[in-house]
Amino acid sequence: MDLLILIIIFTAVGGVLSVMAAAVFLLLPDHRRNAVLPHGISFAIGALLAVAFWGLIPEAFGQVKPEQFQALSGTILAGILGFFVLEKLLIWRHCHSGSCEAHGEEDDHEHAHSHSHGMAKSAGALIILGDGIHNFVDGVLIAAAFLTDVHLGIVTSLAVAAHEIPQEVGDFAILLHSGYSKKKALFYNMLASLTTVLGGVLAYFGLEGLHDSLPYFLALAASSFIYIAVADLIPSLHKKTDMKTSLQQISLIAMGVLLICSLHGIAHNMEV
Repeated sequence: MDLLILIIIFTAVGGVLSVMAAAVFLLLPDHRRNAVLPHGISFAIGALLAVAFWGLIPEAFGQVKPEQFQALSGTILAGILGFFVLEKLLIWRHCHSGSCEAHGEEDDHEHAHSHSHGMAKSAGALIILGDGIHNFVDGVLIAAAFLTDVHLGIVTSLAVAAHEIPQEVGDFAILLHSGYSKKKALFYNMLASLTTVLGGVLAYFGLEGLHDSLPYFLALAASSFIYIAVADLIPSLHKKTDMKTSLQQISLIAMGVLLICSLHGIAHNMEV
């Protein structure tokens, strides 16, 4: 079979599986989904941070020379600051007056709700952007493996799909938490997953040109996941401070970290 067709098929596998997993979550009754959603946010925090610090950042630094470490670190810093600015712009866009500080005291409650809604929406937009970048890079990595060896390409694509499924379910939970409708959340989740195919096809036709930029794509994706987890999701967990809820949150964050790290370990052993 033509190598390009193989790349398209196997880069699409992860997207299809992640959308199916998200669809299962979508089919849950409203009361069950609302009960599960806060737990999904905690799990997503652990998964996002693990993907960033256990997968993307080490992979990025492993692909550059020591003299490029500072530039790569600068990319992560610039990405975090850039996403802060982007989120500000998205929040301002959701403020009716164009300036959230320009409300009177009688509008404080409405302003707080609008501000919270704006932050939630911006978190959703950032997760779509970050996931799209991450999936694009996954597509490039899968194509590179196929161009090296077909069997290596198949194993790599399955490993990518394995760690994408729990992450995509977490992303879907974040989109619902951000105020997206079920249909829109599913649509944007699917749209972000299709960037894997785009990355694979572009890499097939111009891998040499993309190869030098790949570590910086990885760094940018990592910065988006770090910013979302730390700036948007973790603060939402502080709304409930009782011991039982706090222990549940910590446990689920740890589960997210352990699952992603375990899947990365399995993928590494499979490649070896």
